[in-house]
Parts: sequence; C-alpha cells; structure tokens
Amino acid sequence: MPLSYSLRRLTVAAALLLSGTSAALAQNTAATPNRFVTDSLDSYIRRGMRQWQIPGLALVVVKDGKVVVQKGYGVREVGKPELVDANTLFMIASNTKLFTGTSLAKLDGEKKINLDEKVTKYLPEFRLYDSLASHMVTVRDLMSHHFGFKTFQGDFSFFKSNIQRAEIVRRMRLMKPGGQFRRDYGYSNSGFVAAGEVVPAATGGTSWENYVQQNLLQPLGMTSTYTTSAGFAQRPNIAHAYSNTFGPLAKVPFDNWDNMGPAANMVSNVTDLAKWLRFQLDSGRYEGKQLVPWAALRKTRDANTILNSRKSSVLPMHFTTYGLGVLAADYNGKQLFWHTGGASGEVSNVCFVPEAGLGIAILTNNDNQSFFEMLRYQLLDSYLGVPYVDRSAQALKRKQQAEATQVDPTKALAERVSKKNKPALPLSAYTGKFENRLFGPISISQKGKQLLIEFPTHPGLTATLDYMDGQEFRTTYSDLVFGVMPAKFEVEGNKVKTVELRVNDYVEYDPYVFGKL
Repeated sequence: MPLSYSLRRLTVAAALLLSGTSAALAQNTAATPNRFVTDSLDSYIRRGMRQWQIPGLALVVVKDGKVVVQKGYGVREVGKPELVDANTLFMIASNTKLFTGTSLAKLDGEKKINLDEKVTKYLPEFRLYDSLASHMVTVRDLMSHHFGFKTFQGDFSFFKSNIQRAEIVRRMRLMKPGGQFRRDYGYSNSGFVAAGEVVPAATGGTSWENYVQQNLLQPLGMTSTYTTSAGFAQRPNIAHAYSNTFGPLAKVPFDNWDNMGPAANMVSNVTDLAKWLRFQLDSGRYEGKQLVPWAALRKTRDANTILNSRKSSVLPMHFTTYGLGVLAADYNGKQLFWHTGGASGEVSNVCFVPEAGLGIAILTNNDNQSFFEMLRYQLLDSYLGVPYVDRSAQALKRKQQAEATQVDPTKALAERVSKKNKPALPLSAYTGKFENRLFGPISISQKGKQLLIEFPTHPGLTATLDYMDGQEFRTTYSDLVFGVMPAKFEVEGNKVKTVELRVNDYVEYDPYVFGKL
C-alpha cells in the first residue's frame, strides 16, 4: 500500500503549488490532447480486464481543472447485463485514510487539536504494549504507522468483527510490536481507528462519520459517498465483489468495516472522486471556495515516515514516504501523491500530481489483480512524458512466471486431506473453548467427520477443520476472503493445549495461537 516523495525539478507549477496556488488552474494554455487517452485507453482497459479477470472498472481522469475521462467498463455483477458507469458505487477501503488525515489536519489548523500533542490528551486511556511508547505517541504517530507493529497486525481480530472502536483502541495495548517505535514501519489500520476516536474527543462529541460528512463530503457535493458500509448491498448501482485468490472467480461477501470506519470504510464512485481530486489539485479549494486551508492540507502530504529511498527497477521513482493517509513519491521528476484501497473483492487507487494538474481514480471489483495499479502507471506515463511500455503486460508476465514456479497451496492442502489419515486422538479431544487475548474466544465442536469453529466476535463467520496429518487440519473459512489455511494443534499426551490459526495474508500475515480453556 504505502510510499515516499522527492522533487527532482522545481518548475513554475511547483512553485505555485508550494505557495498555495493551484498549478492546475494556473495554466492558461489549452492542454495538448493525450494520444493514449484519446486513441488507446478503451482498448487497453478492455484487454486488461479480460486478461486479469476483472468484471467491472470505473475510471476518472482530471487534468487542469477539468474532467477528461469519467466512465465505467464491464458489468456490476457477473452474468447480469447491468453495466458499470460513472455513478456505480465501490468500496474505496484504505482510500478512506486521507479523509481521516484531512479531517485531523483541519482540526489542527483550527487549533482544536495539535498533531504533535500526546494522544493521551484526547484519549486518556490510550496505551500501547510498551510503556515508553505509550507516553510518547502523538496524534501524528497514529496516522504514520509508527508503532513498530507488523503490517496488518491485529486485523484478524478486528476485521469484519463486532468489536467496537473504543475496544479496538483499548486492545492495541495487547499488540506486541515486532519492531521499534518510530523506527520500524508496519501498516496499521488500528492506528487510524484511534485517530478517528480523536475527532469526537476534540469536537465535543461529533462522530468521525458526521465530521467527514459535514466538513468534506457536503461542501464538495459528494452526495453519493458514504462513511458507512452497512446496507451497501441494498443500494442501487453497486459493483459486486469478486476474488479468484482461492480458485475460479467467485463472488465474495461485502465487507462491513463500520467498526474500523476511519481506516477503511468509505463507499464512493468516480463522479464524486472527481470532486475530491479537484479539491486536492486546487490546494484545498473547490469551486473557488477554500474548504480546508492550504497550510492544513499541506500537512497531510508532509513526509512522516520514510518507506523507501532506493531507485525502482521498474518505475521512474526513487523515494517513497507516508504522510497523513497518503503516500508520496517522485515520478519522472514530479511529486506524486496516492493511496490504494483493498476491500474484499474490490481494490482501488486514487492519485494526484499537483505539478501536472493531474488526478486519477480507478475502482475495480476483483481483489486478486494488479491491473488497477498498472493502469494508473500507464496514465502517469502518458501524461508525464515516460516512454511507452505496456505496464499491464509486464506485470501479467511477472505474475504468470511466479505462478509457474509456485505450488498451489490450496491444492497441496487438499491432497493431504485426500489421504484420509486418522488423527491419533478422537476428534472430540480437539473440541472445546479456546481463547486468544487479543482476538477473544472461539469454540470448536464436532460435526460428523469434521470439526467446526465458531467465532463469537465475528458474526456469521465459521470454519471447518479437515484432518490432514500429524496435528494439522485444513481450515476452510465460510467467508472465502479469510482463505483456506492449515491449522496446527499443540498436544501434550492426550490433551490438546492450543490451536494455531492462520488467515489469508490479505487479512493478516501472522498466525494466532488460541489456548484451550
């Protein structure tokens, strides 16, 4: 997801940007038509969607204050005729983070908070695993991935759960970091949940949802953008979610991230995101009105975390940093700002290059593909003077080469199950209640020749366990997004002590150990 920036050429446009004047609106001459956009874009997208198995895609391109492209491709739902258009809704997932960062930067500019004040001033009960870090962590740290956590640490506990925001923030003290505070980067969704909790603390009770609605969405006229995902499936004109991570392309359930709203919960379309891009490109103005002071908006883009300082072997980039919900990098001599978003079955990116007056948003409904990123780079290349290379073809070739040398893990697990080995202990020995301090309780019961896991903190989620060998079972989650993974029991004598569960890396990389109660 995240990245850094460096400015290699200071142009007149960049100078205007730094002074708070929009580079996009400062250009008085008509832009030269982009041949890739006018002659090749549609065929490039349709070919890429076919090759990457993407049912639907929506795109908007803003250039020099005007919308150049705003349209949809493909279908909303496989097997049905309804087409994606510019008003089709997608989950934008972590593209939510810049709305949160902008809200807190605005509050900072209004002196209602201080980004560099300790979090405990606003959330007195806030604690981290390390007591020293607990005393040092600031509001800025919450949105800069500074905790030393591993990327996605804690997300299995909180993702699609009924654990509410205050409890997520409280449980952050149970998350033992693998790295050092403010030195080791790990992408943290829970940090943005905590940042969202600062909003009501600083405003006398205005929720994060209402603050974003009142201060950003309403002034921008983003009338089809929502801060809650509950009820998304019932809205008209939605893109259904798909994945082929664990087999053929299949529909997957929509995420409900209301409990993690400030990190990943918003729903939008490219019509509304065109307004967000114009706002970003015009230094916090929209339709001539300053909605967020430039001094505040600029703080969202300042580099808080260095992610990379080495030249890319593929892209014209050298540095990557993270601000307040937005990545930054150099791209062929221009400052590039962007973020990606990954929801179950839907991935997106939103990017803008103020020096070039350029903004791009791409929304898609297959989560197992890189085309949504390659299309962005292809458009950047075409506008920023990079010689043409088919980015999608490059990435597809790399993907196919990697797949050719990899063993399908799902198939390997199925082969172990097919041997019909018998466990040393009766299945009843593996049943009972188990608990992980961060995650909470689970229960395992016997259902015929299988075991069934139920997750009280994750409504509707179950998993079946099929014996493989040793003390290992295949775990098949009822929600495809969690994956098909191995589970390992620890046994002493004839007693089960623990079970170790894994989920799809998309949710969280590390396993969880649950002790038997």
